[in-house]
Amino acid sequence: MSLIKEKFLKLGAEFAPGQEVRQDTSEIKLRGEKIPGTPVDFSHGDVDAFEPIPGSLDRFIDGVHVGGKQAYTEYRGSKLIRENVAEKLSKFTGTTINAERNFIITPGTQGALFLAMGSVISRGDKVAIVVPDYFANRKLVEFFDGEVIPIEMDYLTANTNAGLNLNQLESAFKAGVKLFLFSNPNNPTGVIYSPEEIGSIAELAQQYEATVIVDQLYSRQLFEGRTYTHLSAQNLMDPENVITIMGPSKTESLSGYRLGVAFGSSQIIERMEKLQAIVSLRAAGYSQAVLKSWFDEPAGWMEKRISDHQAIRDDLIAKFRGSEGFQVRVTEAGSYLFPKLPKLDVTIGEFVKILRVQANVTVTPGSEFGPQFTDSFRINFSQDHQAAVTAIERLIRIVEVYRK
Repeated sequence: MSLIKEKFLKLGAEFAPGQEVRQDTSEIKLRGEKIPGTPVDFSHGDVDAFEPIPGSLDRFIDGVHVGGKQAYTEYRGSKLIRENVAEKLSKFTGTTINAERNFIITPGTQGALFLAMGSVISRGDKVAIVVPDYFANRKLVEFFDGEVIPIEMDYLTANTNAGLNLNQLESAFKAGVKLFLFSNPNNPTGVIYSPEEIGSIAELAQQYEATVIVDQLYSRQLFEGRTYTHLSAQNLMDPENVITIMGPSKTESLSGYRLGVAFGSSQIIERMEKLQAIVSLRAAGYSQAVLKSWFDEPAGWMEKRISDHQAIRDDLIAKFRGSEGFQVRVTEAGSYLFPKLPKLDVTIGEFVKILRVQANVTVTPGSEFGPQFTDSFRINFSQDHQAAVTAIERLIRIVEVYRK
């Protein structure tokens, strides 16, 4: 097999969120009857159940009315919009973001992640990633011909922190790792790194002159008033060695506009712009205008969104903990749960297909977030509340049928 064919085989999309139609279910053998119910796709959030920021469409239309100047912005994004968003994010993160030198608007946070990694990874580079973590991290390292160095996160037994194995991280740096990549809050578990963990990451990165890319996509949706610590605000962290990725696609339900931002190292941001110029030119010009609504939501809007998601989370946690054999940590931020299944007599890939065919419920297999997570799955509970609860009830019934 050629190297290029092998590389793209590793990027398989069959189990990626929203791609369930790609799954071949022809060989699946079902036991018992199908369980009727409203289809629920837990692989991503439901923007019909949780609508975008009020006025976001008006902002888009405003961009259309500006015309060509908005359609053909600088590759790194409209200067006025960068200034607007950089000012808001500076306040949010407790850092000073220079909109001219340290900031870029990208086609979604996925675009930012691709550009950032493509700007710092060369063939053979060792890259440390957390397991479990966002499903694209490992695939992108391999796509750019890097070597994945896994850093374990013992999220199920840790209580006051995320459970990151800092000894493993330091050993990785000692072994030549020059890039560490992680999400905070963690995707798929929804746990938040403690201030002590973030401080240690900054200290180690500084000591070993390593670059850190941190995905903070869900950093606004925090439950029970939890503390969130921004890596970019750590004095120990060299600002030229950190890139922070954020965007309004999840908590704010603006995923359809494909908007993300990255800020930090001026050198890396410059490389990202050059790469964006040959990949997509820019984030969609009219969509960029929608960023003006970000952090400018109506009074009480964000508080209600957090409260509504916490209520769904609590009901789903109760369902899982009321069924024998499930293990799950309470989500601290964002809208993901990463339950561990009881012993089944089918593989996780088979279970996910069976669940969709037999119960109209779609989840993402844990193996997307690390090859060892063959007994876990991820759900995004940003759904209609009652539909989510009844879908989990159907999931639990399917588990009972296929238990060992």
